[in-house]
Amino acid sequence: MKARIAEVFDSIQGEGLYLGEKQIFVRFFNCNLSCSYCDTKLDRFTEYEPRELFEEIKLYRDKFHSISFTGGEPLLYADFLREILKLTGGRGHRHYLETNGTLFFELERLIDRIDIIAMDLKFPSSTGMGNLWHLHKKFLKVAAKKEVFLKAIICQATHEEDLKQAVGMIKEISPASVLVLQPNSYENQAVLRDKLCKFKELANQAGVTTCVIPQIHKIMGIR
Repeated sequence: MKARIAEVFDSIQGEGLYLGEKQIFVRFFNCNLSCSYCDTKLDRFTEYEPRELFEEIKLYRDKFHSISFTGGEPLLYADFLREILKLTGGRGHRHYLETNGTLFFELERLIDRIDIIAMDLKFPSSTGMGNLWHLHKKFLKVAAKKEVFLKAIICQATHEEDLKQAVGMIKEISPASVLVLQPNSYENQAVLRDKLCKFKELANQAGVTTCVIPQIHKIMGIR
């Protein structure tokens, strides 16, 4: 059993609710989606067996908050993930899953070994792809068994209707979860500011705790 992994490194979490926490990052190769704003351009990988990856993770001696399994899309390698999570969990490591929130069946097989889920919401007007709400709903129902927060990239093209759809879904399935609005790093931040403030106010008024957090690692110039 092998997985294609683009890189393994340690750094601080640069986005979402765990901003600033030190983590080991395991970045998986490949994704089942193709968002127009994607900022992860992967062109090479190394194949690992679970035990090989575990031995590499053990080389990081400093204290860290958790292991971030990111991508690409980690859940494309569900069988591999299940094995590595057994190994790292046996050493007391916490598991942080960064996911596009569509592969609900794969998550269901792993949910017992995941501690924190950072779930993306792919707004149709932002991604340039089709409607994924049916997959997001099924995914969130599984993710809500653990700690989960949601992230949505906001672009100049993002429609208010998509935000309302997200808010309704969160209220229905996981009302305690926080929604993080993240400005598209490729667009003018000053132009996006008014939209972000408006969206945040609308979501909060609807009863969903919402905050605006940019990708700080890009602003700071760190990995």
